Amino acid sequence: MRAELKNKIKNLYDADYNLWVLETVKQLENRDLDSLDWDNLIEEVLDLSKRDKRKIESLLMRLIEHLLILQYWEGENERNRGHWQREITNFRKQIKRLLADSPSLKSHLEMKLDLCYNDGRELASQHSQLPLNTFPEEAIATLEKILDDHWFANT
Repeated sequence: MRAELKNKIKNLYDADYNLWVLETVKQLENRDLDSLDWDNLIEEVLDLSKRDKRKIESLLMRLIEHLLILQYWEGENERNRGHWQREITNFRKQIKRLLADSPSLKSHLEMKLDLCYNDGRELASQHSQLPLNTFPEEAIATLEKILDDHWFANT
């Protein structure tokens, strides 16, 4: 009987993810550890960390993109400066909220800074239609500086 229930729950993961989550929560609340779909639960918990890492990397990439656009897209600077500064502030706030909830993500960002910078650089080039070599190959600042609320590159 117990094995049949476990198989039903494992199948539920593939058939109806939302219902699987609700059932898993019930089992956890009831401390029914024997009925848990441990393999999928472990996978989901690990994926929570991966999602936060992907999210914070994406935010950093977009932050860098906007810092580069603000600094190097001279033809549009006057007209769009306020918009880009608002976007920069927005991305910084989102990153800081994630870091407040999970301070260990800061070391992840430090490890991924070069990758995020290169991706942000490519996006800035595509957005501005400026040649990629308009933007420095090396990061324009440290992570600390990039996250500094009062720093907007050379504006």
